[in-house]
Amino acid sequence: MTHSFTNNQALATKRVGILGGGTAGATIAIRLAALGLETYLFEKNTSLIDGPPMCHLHAGGNLYREIPDEDCVALLKQCIDILRLYPYTIDVRPTVFAVPTRDEGMPEDLLPRLDILTDAYRELIAEDARNKVLGEPESYYQLYSHEQLIALSEREQVTVPRSVDEWMIPVAKYLDLNKVKFPLIVVQEYGWNIFRLAASAQLALEGYEHAHVFTDTQVQQVMPVDCENCSNADHHVTKWRIDYQQAASSDIELETERATESIEVDYLVNACGFRTGVIDDMVGVKVTRMVEFKSSYITHWDDTGGQIPEIIVYGDRGTPEGMAQLTPYPGGYFQIHGMSKFITLFDDGLVASNKDSAQPELPSQYLHYIEDGWDKAPLQARSQQAIDYVAEFVPTFHSAHTVGNALYGGQQIPGQDDTLRVADVSLYSNIRYARAENVKASSTLIAADQIVDELTELGLVDNDAIENRQRYAHEWAYLAQNDSVAIDKVARHLAQQRGFPLAMAGVNHGIHETS
Repeated sequence: MTHSFTNNQALATKRVGILGGGTAGATIAIRLAALGLETYLFEKNTSLIDGPPMCHLHAGGNLYREIPDEDCVALLKQCIDILRLYPYTIDVRPTVFAVPTRDEGMPEDLLPRLDILTDAYRELIAEDARNKVLGEPESYYQLYSHEQLIALSEREQVTVPRSVDEWMIPVAKYLDLNKVKFPLIVVQEYGWNIFRLAASAQLALEGYEHAHVFTDTQVQQVMPVDCENCSNADHHVTKWRIDYQQAASSDIELETERATESIEVDYLVNACGFRTGVIDDMVGVKVTRMVEFKSSYITHWDDTGGQIPEIIVYGDRGTPEGMAQLTPYPGGYFQIHGMSKFITLFDDGLVASNKDSAQPELPSQYLHYIEDGWDKAPLQARSQQAIDYVAEFVPTFHSAHTVGNALYGGQQIPGQDDTLRVADVSLYSNIRYARAENVKASSTLIAADQIVDELTELGLVDNDAIENRQRYAHEWAYLAQNDSVAIDKVARHLAQQRGFPLAMAGVNHGIHETS
């Protein structure tokens, strides 16, 4: 959509500019547009939420042995919250965690944390019965002994599992039981689909008259307009100007460069993901951060015999024995993470900011992949290495083949701790500026809430808006107007547009079908 603005145009309502249309920017835009703020969202790509890979909700953070229990409880709360905003993005199936025999850890090490999470989940349901979105608390996790798995391996596999035992039949048949410790842990951590997430955000924003979405748009600079004591470190800004340029949309426009347009906003949100430092430099904010380039690989496996759960084999991150993760999609497609530098991680893929700039510099090769797509040969090589890596534990997975695509991107990590998984937002009240710092997509709604609190303090939002009560009741307008079929249609279009199999836009078990 095209808008033109003049510097002296009167503001009927307050405006917020959001730079970056990933999960953070899009979610914050939904939250603010629902409040009636004129919300301007700028995204460089042709569609929203097209960034680093996601696999499952990380509901209790069980993927990360290295983070503290309180962070795991925070992840659980955030995941339930974000699931209720984006319910049609979820594939209801369990996640199986296995500790390999070569690992120093033991499955029992995780049990105290799982009990804490079960209790936290039970408390969230007591607060609001509609929080019961991960099944019954008593079934949040289950343990399977070697004897149980041997017995299950002799049962006939069902195409569409309906019980945890039925989900575990293919695990018992395909996992090399001699290479893992017992018990295996099965957790109600569900799949999360990035194509359906992008579709949900797009449809939600289309429903708000106050949401103005600019895709295919490059923000060139941001400048303070109304600034007091600008030479002082404690200066105050009450307005920002965003200069942006939209991509040419026709052959005629290609002949002449599109003009730069500008808009003034009363508050600025930096949700640029791994590029947040570029805007920090423009704004003049000093910050320490890291950026990591990561990739997961798409493969096809014909020999599953039916649906299988996600399978995760623990390992030490960054070592040759890093975690292996096999994430199922419909149609026999699988996404693979292998947390070694031969597969998901990269030798020079983790970079830090310096005293001269808040923006870490990724090597040009990875920027090329992000901007233009992977080169065919290294993508093929890493995809095959991913198949071989998983096949060490799932031997029949050797028959899987690569499909020539991957989910990848740069991930920002605030501070200097590359194990950080729980982070949300930094606020700079004096200059009316916020930076979303979401390491995990599940944190984005919490970040949006903190920005709303800040806008309330600044007098830009009514303290007792009915829309705030609707948010906490999860009464989102788009959910009343769209169902899973509508989400599916847009998700399939996005998958095709991005060069992925159409089947990956779907889910095997939608949350509403199973609740």
